[in-house]
Amino acid sequence: MSVTSVFFDLDGTLVDPAGAITSGIRHALVAHGLSDPGEARVEALVGPPLQVGLRTLDGVTDKNIDSIIAAYRDRYEEVGMDESRVYPGIIPLLDALRRENIYVAVTTAKPVNIARLLLDRKGLTAHLDAIHGNADEHGTHGSSKTHIVAEALSHAGVDATTSVVVGDRYYDLDAARENSVASIGVAWGFAQGDELARANYQVNNVRELAGVLLGEQAATSIEMETNVMQEGAK
Repeated sequence: MSVTSVFFDLDGTLVDPAGAITSGIRHALVAHGLSDPGEARVEALVGPPLQVGLRTLDGVTDKNIDSIIAAYRDRYEEVGMDESRVYPGIIPLLDALRRENIYVAVTTAKPVNIARLLLDRKGLTAHLDAIHGNADEHGTHGSSKTHIVAEALSHAGVDATTSVVVGDRYYDLDAARENSVASIGVAWGFAQGDELARANYQVNNVRELAGVLLGEQAATSIEMETNVMQEGAK
């Protein structure tokens, strides 16, 4: 695989939220007098903008959704970001890609200001060339990330045919396909059922991901931990 640029999803791909997203959503719902939908139900919401995902839950309406999101964001910024962890091996992989002059960016459905804050706190910003996300909370493009990947391609001026999107949800894989970009599905995130089957490649840990992106010989020279556990299996 010849790669000149890599676009990474954030939560469930680079960063393990350690339950911060799901617990924060559940906390915000209960604080607004709504029933707790449970961890499994809320895990399925990780990926698309909150304005899209939350509307699939009973009791969430146009009248209360902005307040619920605000309560979630307050808690996430206060405790959730600190609880989140960079997956083992990610930083050595990012550094190895950039040593090979491969362009590395984040393409997340998060509001870009929130993404920047999280990446700063986790020490990842210095290992990236660019960060792309939604302009705000309102998800005017629905659950699609096609516009985010398109923006990343345009901003970098890179060739789609030698670019790849790496992510844990079908939103990432669909955005890649709709931009004529290859995709890699990672098994340590929040994938539901067999949704990663639509990826061009699937990997189980960061070592395997390095092998696909850099080739097996180059990947073996990277010092990294490979004990990456899927969030849903914890």
